[in-house]
Amino acid sequence: MAITTAGLDTALKGTGPFTVFAPTDEAFSKLPSGTVESLLEDVIQLRKVLEYHVVSGKVMAADVVKLESATTTEGSTVKIDASNGVKVNEATVVTPDVEADNGVIHIIDTVLIPR
Repeated sequence: MAITTAGLDTALKGTGPFTVFAPTDEAFSKLPSGTVESLLEDVIQLRKVLEYHVVSGKVMAADVVKLESATTTEGSTVKIDASNGVKVNEATVVTPDVEADNGVIHIIDTVLIPR
């Protein structure tokens, strides 16, 4: 629903490839009360948050572990730390390399919020 609200559904169905760091439902439930509702009412901020989870190109887990950072489609960078599992900022990758038609998805346990 949030992807459609932000108008990203069409963009993410494009040819890509894209790498998406997708939070679990539990990750969204860890956000402060009212955060999701507030974002759904502020489409510009919602789009920024969602684009902060997307990197252009198909970056498989074997490649992610070689990186220290990645630039998101939102324009900011996320920090990558592979010293103990794989962390993207403070989020831990819980399921890597979920194949998608136009890229790859890495499931994370925390919603990434751009600074």
